[in-house]
Amino acid sequence: MDIASYATLTRQSGLMREMQVVANNIANAATTGYRQEGLVFSEFVHEVEGEPPVSMAHANARNTSSLQGPLNRTGGAFDLAIEGDGFFLIDSPAGERLTRAGAFSPDAAGNLVTLDGNRLLDANAAPIFVPPGAAGVHVAPDGTVSVGDQPVGQIALFLPEDPVSLTREDGVMFRADGVVRTQDATIVQGHLEGSNVDAISQLARMIEIQRSYEMGQSFLQTEDERIRNSIKSLLK
Repeated sequence: MDIASYATLTRQSGLMREMQVVANNIANAATTGYRQEGLVFSEFVHEVEGEPPVSMAHANARNTSSLQGPLNRTGGAFDLAIEGDGFFLIDSPAGERLTRAGAFSPDAAGNLVTLDGNRLLDANAAPIFVPPGAAGVHVAPDGTVSVGDQPVGQIALFLPEDPVSLTREDGVMFRADGVVRTQDATIVQGHLEGSNVDAISQLARMIEIQRSYEMGQSFLQTEDERIRNSIKSLLK
């Protein structure tokens, strides 16, 4: 196989990975707190003595969109949305994680937890506690949680120390090497942030990827036929 075929194969491999990313975005277009993901293509150039440089495509780096998703009103006392740039801090079995999905509810002990049962944490990494059966729960824009007129805790918002270290672990959960508290975002009670996926642009990108992949496949098939015919000619 010649260099052109290898270069095309690396491009095809990257397109397949991007198709998986785009398909996952579309599948999560209605997922609360989901953030659209993209794949970054890069070029690897290798110098060959006496030959033109060899260029290969590489697509492994992923980036996460920071665009604000729509805030959908639910009226739920423990449904919280973030307006601005920030994340909730969650205590998961694998360690502290970041998320924008704010559908919380109190567990039997009174701790606010996610749908998966992971506890919501405050600025000191302590669980947010709401007395069981409490009525009139209010969450202020700065995260202060009150029952009636009595504050019972404060939800803090965080950002990764290094934005590049933000790594998606599942649909709405992220891992970061370190986090810092931010006060540039606010919490909106009774709302949930919808997915920030632009479904139309993602569908258009899916069509572009499919066409690009088909072009690459056509080139590989043509190249294969050329090599086969050359071998047949030599064997005659």
